[in-house]
Amino acid sequence: MDAISRQPSTPPDGLEYALLSLLRREPLHAYEMHQRLRRGESLGHIWQLKQSHLYALLARLEEQGLIAGVTELQGARPPRRMLALTDAGTAAYTAWVTTPVQHGRDFRLEFLAKLACAASEGQPTVAALISIQRETCDIWLRDLHERIAALPNQPPYDRLVLEFRAGQIAAILSWLERCGEELLPPS
Repeated sequence: MDAISRQPSTPPDGLEYALLSLLRREPLHAYEMHQRLRRGESLGHIWQLKQSHLYALLARLEEQGLIAGVTELQGARPPRRMLALTDAGTAAYTAWVTTPVQHGRDFRLEFLAKLACAASEGQPTVAALISIQRETCDIWLRDLHERIAALPNQPPYDRLVLEFRAGQIAAILSWLERCGEELLPPS
């Protein structure tokens, strides 16, 4: 494929980064990754993936150089492709897991995935993630309150929408506080 016909690669999304976490401890084959997700281990509580979708995502991660596969022979059984993180994949995952979610609409899926992944990395990673996400949510909430205060009294719809969003962010902040209390030891 020449450079002209080649499509630019889009960066991985939260789901793809989260899949990298499954390869942090050891190389796995795609079917084993699917089985772990189906058993409801951490990420399995957040996302349900069809096997074909998982395989497509893994192919994309390999194309981007974040994982690499090696075919292993298994005697009389069919060969299997073992997947492992590359150095670039490790760096991308490490940056992702400690970066706050940038939009409230992504919080339910992406932050929960980040939190599950951070938990597998240890308490310092959980603490860093919760702290940076709280700071980000505080900024969102201040911005919403400023926007609400700047609105004229009529029509009320715009104010009500912003108040709803502010209520969601306030609830997220309360939940993040609870996460810190339950997941991190008192200092």
